[in-house]
Amino acid sequence: MNPMMKPMARMVFLALAAASLTPAMAADPKNEGYVLKTNDGVLMSGYGLCVRDSEWTPATSVEPCDPTMRPVAVAAPAPAPAAPAPIVVAAAPPPVVVQPEPVRAPPLKLSFSADALFDFDKSNLRPAGELMLDGLKRELSGATYEAIRVTGHTDRIGSLGYNQSLSERRANAVRDYLLSKDLPAARIDAEGRGKTQPITRAEDCRGPTSSKVIACLQPDRRVDVEVTGTQALKTGLN
Repeated sequence: MNPMMKPMARMVFLALAAASLTPAMAADPKNEGYVLKTNDGVLMSGYGLCVRDSEWTPATSVEPCDPTMRPVAVAAPAPAPAAPAPIVVAAAPPPVVVQPEPVRAPPLKLSFSADALFDFDKSNLRPAGELMLDGLKRELSGATYEAIRVTGHTDRIGSLGYNQSLSERRANAVRDYLLSKDLPAARIDAEGRGKTQPITRAEDCRGPTSSKVIACLQPDRRVDVEVTGTQALKTGLN
């Protein structure tokens, strides 16, 4: 064939091929290397093959005509989630130990018969009276106390001044004996009330002074001991 006829034959062949092909994809201005239909995309044969032209290279291949050879953008991997900040748990403060308030006991009142502690109209302790006070001392040694008040009393026989003095001497005798047993002096107070606080009533024990009247007035002759503190004492000495 004449060499001048080859381009002409190629053009005729492409025209005939274009007349027998149908479109398979939308037009794409970047589909270089393929025979394009005017305004209608790449020409494909009846067998689903795209028609390449002389400008086709692997770099211009497109799907579905040929496996694409163009670089595919790869999405960057998502950043790893940041590690959660460590939770700092503050150490619990040490428990506060609240010391309970000491429970105050009601005052303990003991009443000793003066006739048991002393001879009649006397202020010197009898041996039996000392034994009674020894028992009181034992009770106090196992107790928490704040103060001890010793109060002497007399009956109504005799003058007011005499009975006041006698009640004070008897209260001090009891106080001194407790101090001799190593009880703290600062916690023991002694006083006398004479015949001002009798237990008997005015209408009791009537008549002139006699052994009968003296015996009737015995409850008035006494020494009271009152203990205040935070621990109750036993009451076996009442």
